[in-house]
Amino acid sequence: MSTEKLSNEDKWVVLKSLFDEKGLVRQHLDSYNQFIEDEMQSIVDESGEVIPDIPGFKIKFGKIKVGMPKVREADGATMEITPIEARIRELSYAADITLEMTPITIDERTQREEAEETLDIYIGKIPIMLKSCRCPLESLSEQELINRGEDPLDPGGYFIINGTERVLVTQEDLAPNRILAEEASRSSSATHQAKVFSTRSGFRAPVTIERKKDGNLRVSFPSVPGKIPLAILMRALGLHSDREIFEAISENEEIQKELIPVIDVASEIQVLKDPEKSQQNALDYIGKRVAIGQTKDYRIRRALQVLDRYLLPHIGNAEEDRLKKAYYLGQMAQKVMELALSLREPDDKDHYSNKRLKLAGELFTGLFRVAFLNLVKDIKYQLERTAVRGRAPNIKTAVRADVITERIRHALATGNWVGGKAGVSQLLNRQNHVGTLSHLRRVISPLSRSQPHFEARDLHPTQWGKICPAETPEGPNCGLVKNLALAAIISVGADERIIENILFDLGVIPINEVKNVRGDKVKVFLNGKLVGIHQQYNPFIRQLREKRRKGEISQHVNIGYYHDSSEIQINCDAGRATRPLFVLKNKMPLILKEDIEKLRQNKYIWSDLVQKGVIEYLDAEEEENAYIAMFEEDLTSEHTHLEISPAAILGICASIIPFPEHNQSPRNTYEAGMVKQALGLWAANMHLRLDTRGHTLHYPQQPLVKTSPMEIIGINKRPAGQNFIIGMMSFEGFNIEDAIIINKASIERGLARSHFFRTYDAEERKYPGGEVDKFEIPERGVRGFKSAESYRLLSEEDGIIEPETQVNGGDVLIGRTSPPRFIKSYEEFELMQPNRRETSKNMRHNEKGIVDTVIISETVDGNKLVKIKARDLRIPELGDKFSSRHGQKGVLGLIVDQSDMPFTSSGVIPDIIVNPHAMPSRMTLGQLFEGISGKIACVNGKLGDATAFEWTNITKLQELVVESGFEFNGREVMYNGITGEKYEAGIYCAPIYYQKLYHLVADKLHARARGPVQILTRQPTEGRAREGGLRFGEMERDCLVGHGSALLLKERLLDESDRTVILVCEKCGLLAVYDRNRDKRYCPVCGESTIISKVVCSYAFKLLLQEMMSLGLAPRLKLKEKI
Repeated sequence: MSTEKLSNEDKWVVLKSLFDEKGLVRQHLDSYNQFIEDEMQSIVDESGEVIPDIPGFKIKFGKIKVGMPKVREADGATMEITPIEARIRELSYAADITLEMTPITIDERTQREEAEETLDIYIGKIPIMLKSCRCPLESLSEQELINRGEDPLDPGGYFIINGTERVLVTQEDLAPNRILAEEASRSSSATHQAKVFSTRSGFRAPVTIERKKDGNLRVSFPSVPGKIPLAILMRALGLHSDREIFEAISENEEIQKELIPVIDVASEIQVLKDPEKSQQNALDYIGKRVAIGQTKDYRIRRALQVLDRYLLPHIGNAEEDRLKKAYYLGQMAQKVMELALSLREPDDKDHYSNKRLKLAGELFTGLFRVAFLNLVKDIKYQLERTAVRGRAPNIKTAVRADVITERIRHALATGNWVGGKAGVSQLLNRQNHVGTLSHLRRVISPLSRSQPHFEARDLHPTQWGKICPAETPEGPNCGLVKNLALAAIISVGADERIIENILFDLGVIPINEVKNVRGDKVKVFLNGKLVGIHQQYNPFIRQLREKRRKGEISQHVNIGYYHDSSEIQINCDAGRATRPLFVLKNKMPLILKEDIEKLRQNKYIWSDLVQKGVIEYLDAEEEENAYIAMFEEDLTSEHTHLEISPAAILGICASIIPFPEHNQSPRNTYEAGMVKQALGLWAANMHLRLDTRGHTLHYPQQPLVKTSPMEIIGINKRPAGQNFIIGMMSFEGFNIEDAIIINKASIERGLARSHFFRTYDAEERKYPGGEVDKFEIPERGVRGFKSAESYRLLSEEDGIIEPETQVNGGDVLIGRTSPPRFIKSYEEFELMQPNRRETSKNMRHNEKGIVDTVIISETVDGNKLVKIKARDLRIPELGDKFSSRHGQKGVLGLIVDQSDMPFTSSGVIPDIIVNPHAMPSRMTLGQLFEGISGKIACVNGKLGDATAFEWTNITKLQELVVESGFEFNGREVMYNGITGEKYEAGIYCAPIYYQKLYHLVADKLHARARGPVQILTRQPTEGRAREGGLRFGEMERDCLVGHGSALLLKERLLDESDRTVILVCEKCGLLAVYDRNRDKRYCPVCGESTIISKVVCSYAFKLLLQEMMSLGLAPRLKLKEKI
């Protein structure tokens, strides 16, 4: 074994092999693949058959199959579809599901079943995840992906629904089948409680044991009203004597003393010397609650049914599982009693071993189960309807495929999932490459945003290496929306039955045989289910871990041992956040230098290291039994594992921050949010894509100072920023409060230039009655005709604009006319067709640009679809937002001629000047170190490395910068560009990577003189998109009132808003009416004989008067002549 230490470079070779093999969204792909290959079939097997109310007939289900993505065209042809085609044509990237169905006829006399021919029936469509096992892109090489119009760095892991990319965001949830003991809330009648969410194949049944103030223990579970005394429930499950109940709960004498009142409650149903009768009485006690007013036999039968089906369903629903349920309730009771007697601490809900992450596959499982059960009900209904009409049952006509298709499509399109969850499916962020990857690795907690939940929002120590400590939003979602750390791997479930058999082989005594065992006992749980006990826990745990390291059992099996409660928790379920670590033996990692060399030469892949047992995955539970060293220098004989790289605790966004450990924590959080807003090269196939909006930077550069994860993330190939030379100084007062001063010559040379793209689309829809939309230049007679000038850019042939045409706000891009909304009753002799409506697509009123691409295609219904992409050059201007990689954001405050910019003694002129006051309070030392590192990189021609936690000695960096010929602190002698005088102070001047963010002033600028008003209130509309007015609010009003500016107030709030003239009857004070046909004014109450005056008021006031009238109130106005 080589004793040579592993270098940082070696460790990153290992980590890189992980991402080369698995990619960054493997958690979604693995989960979805498991759903397609295993879960769908198990959902079908759960139902098994349809038994309609037709004598002697049923349908048996067989294998379910999912094809490759296809589309059925309007002419009936079925074609294979590529993702880029689905995006452009607004199609769903989905595949057909077929299910084997066998009609079975049953002879009523002999009950013999006779199977007819098995049919492959199409039952609906299911969206296909890109790069999954059913997507053709999965096996393509880089060049083949390019030929198909795909970006080779696109990670997949999302869906395309109606042409839009949607991602299923990972949901964080409490782990099912785990007992959590805690103190009850103050308002409760209980003092302590233990709760478990028992879950089996989609059915979730919470079971709670509460300890009342009088010391009694009561159990509540679904479908049984009220709470049942624990002792009665345990007798009903088959524990006959008080001794058995005591032993099932605890052997601790202190606890047993406290259990006396618990046992006494059961005395009313107890029959001495006849345990069978006692059990019957206990069952009848439950039966009286679930079958009120029935016979005793029926009550007992119903009670057994309820216990089997609704009490702890994860343990099983057979008769032989009842004893296991009794022992499991004993475990829950023991935890409550220990908590009550202060023998244990309350369980921590936020500990990551008590959390599970629901990925795309599990979310789909829940959705498909509901959709499939709906289909089964519908098939049953259709068959019965056919039978009522006296026809022979026909499977093909009974199966309506849109039951499944629509249910799944609607859930993905809206994000409203089964179980009342909203926002599960979201539009994929395509602002830049990092934003896309980050969105695919997001984790959402379902807790309410409006409540504090301080503990749930806090960073928990068990999230180390699994959840990024920096990347979380500010505001109400803080701590509830999280992101996976770089090296986090989500477990894929292993087969529970195989693991259970291995446990019995290793000496676990099954729960049914526990009664006679004496001596030390450690309880063994598998996925929260009590499987038995073991008497020698140390060798047992060691053997199990050895089996995992040798690859004899799944690498996702984890073992946690709790000494205080004498429990071994073994987990092999899906959705646990795990992380890889080097395994140690005799103070040395088992991984050898030779293994790393093999990785470099591509002779080994990541899986080989896991199979060899030199790396293993630990979840939060097993990590509690591990002693993990951060660096090799820290190793002692007690250590069990070594971190692969401490930098892997950060997520994708935080991993690109240079020297993040030298920044104040909130700054890293700000940058993790802003990096997703940076403009860059967001996809290599952007020329083919027609996204609603997007920005592209003209000259994106790699950062001079990189971090090791950047190569893994692919930022070097999809950069989003440029290296700016910055000078850190005050300048003419124009960089106060984080403003940035920029060199005009740098802008003219192309610094931070970008293009903005927006796509406009229109469709020729078909309407009932044979009416259709038509692309054309509208004629003058069309309702809503603008002006001939508006249509000047359109082609005469088809009414569509040509590429490379200059367009401004309001210009028509696609001319279109539509039939009238309502078909009017035509006059008797009118032969003219009704007027068509003008429904052209216009350029947004506040945008301009050049038509970049025009694509004419066809929708799935055969309608003509036109998409037009316009581009607009965005040159940096005052008000545009920039940011460094350290959360130091600022807007452009002044553009200065190069001749007036300060310069160094060697003639270097900075691109931007930032204010030195940005540093003391923000404490982003990482930015200063990045500049120094950038200088070294420029001189040495080698990119600087600023990976987190790897520069343990920062003075080394200062030595290197001095060797490169600069001052150790990055300062330079600078001269005033206007006067030529030398600045007295040294000025920090260095290259730093800056990002242009998408908050551009051109997209925010808004002013209005005249414009549209709301129909109801006749006040100006709100918002830039609707050409809205500027709100003159309560505070602005108070300001003018304070100044006594009465005329200005009247102008703002009346003349410039909703001034109107109303008619008022002077006699009764009610609103009068003007009859246009007779050209007469009259009062609805007093008639025409009264005096009617015009009154100027706000339209909102007139509306108030009329709304009061609708309530039966008569607001009367008293008029006086205006002086």
